[in-house]
Amino acid sequence: MPNGLIVKSLSGFYYVQDQDLYIQCRGRGLFRKQKRKPLVGDHVEYEAENKTDGYIMELHERKNELIRPPIANVDQVLLVFSALEPDFSTHLLDRFLVHIEAAQIEPVIVISKIDLLNETQEAKIQSYVRHYEEIGYRVRLTTNEGEKGLEWLMPDLNDRISVVAGQSGVGKSSLLNALKPNLEIETDQISTHLGRGKHTTRHVELLSIGTGLVADTPGFSSVEFTDIEAEDLALYFPEMASRMPECKFRGCLHTSEPKCAIKDALHEGMIQPYRYEHYLTFLEEINQRKRRY
Repeated sequence: MPNGLIVKSLSGFYYVQDQDLYIQCRGRGLFRKQKRKPLVGDHVEYEAENKTDGYIMELHERKNELIRPPIANVDQVLLVFSALEPDFSTHLLDRFLVHIEAAQIEPVIVISKIDLLNETQEAKIQSYVRHYEEIGYRVRLTTNEGEKGLEWLMPDLNDRISVVAGQSGVGKSSLLNALKPNLEIETDQISTHLGRGKHTTRHVELLSIGTGLVADTPGFSSVEFTDIEAEDLALYFPEMASRMPECKFRGCLHTSEPKCAIKDALHEGMIQPYRYEHYLTFLEEINQRKRRY
């Protein structure tokens, strides 16, 4: 059977790329019984009599997958957050980072619209940039039209599957349009009533940019901790994970336990207070989730 890559999913159809061919396929009914669903990014085996009447017969093993956005076999996630309109949110960024870390995918933080900042606002953003770079994350800054930083972005995208994700209205589509203008991805201004962007991207699709593939995904503004356990949460904060073995007690949750290396590092200024506050907030959400069962 021929092999291909799912590059688009829309209205129950999967579009499989096999070299220069694009085959419109449906999934086998057996997948539903097995509670398996093909995802964009899946390597598959398919059968097709023509380009519009194919069936996905088998899904190859995935190296990773995300739930929102629903995509598999990702090499890196570009987390796009705006400096303004909407305001930069470390809380929301950290929610995304925890989920990307849990999926064992490399995150890259892209802060857009920096040309809209005044001097005071830019200094604050630069302080956040330093914090996240000290943790070990790559951070890139772009203008409102996604022009600055593309000399770095283009070569890094080559030969990889990348996901562009983040809250709605932060300039994800503008960034992709700047990378490859003939994409002509629909963009919208921020809704002044709601203070957030309109959802202009309505499906997941891998777009060919350079020699890589980049997924433009539906915008969303919340990520739930449905599959993360309380004792594992600190593993997804790199500056905490590296210090966990130094805690006195195994199973330390880094809240009120004595001789906690995480709290010691916090008091010594080695961990940013807002990162620790977010950790506590996420931990409480996870504990509240457990109590509801």
